[in-house]
Amino acid sequence: MAHRSRLAGFIIDCQDTPADQAAAFWSAALGYRAAPAYREEGAEYADLQGAPAGLNVEVQRVPHASRVHLDIESDDIDAEADRLEALGARRIGFVKRWWVMEAPTGHRFCIVRMRDDDGRAAANHWD
Repeated sequence: MAHRSRLAGFIIDCQDTPADQAAAFWSAALGYRAAPAYREEGAEYADLQGAPAGLNVEVQRVPHASRVHLDIESDDIDAEADRLEALGARRIGFVKRWWVMEAPTGHRFCIVRMRDDDGRAAANHWD
């Protein structure tokens, strides 16, 4: 199915670390401004504002080992998951409102719903 997708940004998963505490470090390390942490559907996040090209960079408190993963955004997350499966990725599971995927290289990433285009890189168009 025809759809669009692009790199949405990077999520810094921080095992058992409060989002405000993690954001303080990563804000200073990257030179981005940390927004106050917030809770959504039982998860804790803090946005790091000021990344180039409108990329979303945020910290997320998680129960698993700390890691960094990327998000791909799409106007049709199921079509994008299908496209990436055809390239060798596999679906790990649907969480809240996004697909958790694993690349053939073993890297985990998510497919999330597309945000506004304001100041963002152009999306790829897939037939």
